[in-house]
Amino acid sequence: MNTMNQTETLRLLKALSFAADKHRFQRRKDTEETPYINHPINVALTLIEKGDEHNIDLLVAAILHDTIEDTQTTPEEIEQHFGKTVLGIVLEVTDDKNLPKEERKRLQVLHAPHKSSLAKKLKLADKSCNVYDIVNHPPGNWSVERKMNYLTWAEDILLGLKGTNPLLEEHLTQLIKKGRKVFQTS
Repeated sequence: MNTMNQTETLRLLKALSFAADKHRFQRRKDTEETPYINHPINVALTLIEKGDEHNIDLLVAAILHDTIEDTQTTPEEIEQHFGKTVLGIVLEVTDDKNLPKEERKRLQVLHAPHKSSLAKKLKLADKSCNVYDIVNHPPGNWSVERKMNYLTWAEDILLGLKGTNPLLEEHLTQLIKKGRKVFQTS
């Protein structure tokens, strides 16, 4: 069993505190309006529990992965507090919010095969959590068609991430299959 040393534990807790502060006013799109911080925590948990990933830079990046994209966090803040490696991983999975949504989605599929191994693992865990939420805690205003389209898009991204972590890849594959079954009977 992999265990974190005190320095790694401190880094992870500092990342949790930082992300919780940055996301403090945000909620997920589910009908319960879950606090947003639950998402990055679940992404880190997925990396450990489903992917057997214990790289501390990857776990810290998982906690921080949406801060630049969805809050007023700057790359300089991430680098100052968590280092260049974590910043690099976060930047690899950060969308350019200046682009239209459909273009951002297209670019995620296009760029998936070209990401670093750590960014691919993070992307697999992130998509797994998003698919899980769409199946089990969907946004109230999403139609079945929109949910099915999300699953297809997640599968397209998955194809570009193959060969990185078979455990995470299989986990996401099974979540997509489950989602299709659930939505086809809706």
